[in-house]
Amino acid sequence: MKRLFTFLLGMFAFSQLIFAQVNHTPPHDDDVIKLLAIGNSFSEDGIENYLHELAAATNKKMIIGNLYIAGASLELHVKNINKDASTYNYRKISLDGKKTVTKDVSIATALAEENWDYISFQQASPMSGKYDVISKSLPELVDYVRKRVSPQTQFVYHQTWAYQQDSKHDGFKHYNQNQLTMFNGIVDAAKKVSKTGYFTYIIPAGTAVQNARTSSIGDNYTRDGYHLQLDYGRFTAACTWYEKLFKEDVRKNPYKPEKVTDLQAKIAKQAAHKACKKPYKISKIKL
Repeated sequence: MKRLFTFLLGMFAFSQLIFAQVNHTPPHDDDVIKLLAIGNSFSEDGIENYLHELAAATNKKMIIGNLYIAGASLELHVKNINKDASTYNYRKISLDGKKTVTKDVSIATALAEENWDYISFQQASPMSGKYDVISKSLPELVDYVRKRVSPQTQFVYHQTWAYQQDSKHDGFKHYNQNQLTMFNGIVDAAKKVSKTGYFTYIIPAGTAVQNARTSSIGDNYTRDGYHLQLDYGRFTAACTWYEKLFKEDVRKNPYKPEKVTDLQAKIAKQAAHKACKKPYKISKIKL
């Protein structure tokens, strides 16, 4: 009986080792870039629109996932992992560019579905410029995810954007209703996050938007004071993601959304390129 128990225990350990090896196949061994965001509506603005098209325009294969809860904070994500809560809308763009939405999905389920190349983390916009709040929840969430993905999976932090100057969002009060105060807070928080050692990249979408606001478009980059304008606004964020992930100058990418003018596309690409070069400083766009 003792020998049988020892044999079964050994077989269980072996099966667990094989399972771990299968699930930890290096994600970069295939030719598909797979990105998953643990996010909210700001990750929807950043990666669900135009990023797949930008990749396709240069013959890159991509799968994009977004674990979506409107307004979700890092604190809420931590609560959800502790409960293994199936409360996310899992929005996924497949290789062919088609989007599906699956309701009531947990973070663990989405993590296991693909061998992700990149996992994105971000804070809810009202607290995006408050590192003391970010640092309370981020380590636990990162640790949870790291234990469930390949050692080769890279983590990125989505640096989001400041609100429009006339925004009515209640969270704007944390920054004295001042766009530059909010932007500077976001930049300072991103700098500190980058020093934690968790992240391969900071995605400077917020800096790209702030750059673009210096152009002829002006402070018209949101549709409601905080979510990005649907066309050139979202395109600017997508351009930032593209250049950062693929390490290619997005200004050379031929793709332009149908509803974005040539000038708006040029502004978006320049703003994104300059943000990737100088992620913590506003660069003027003279267009």
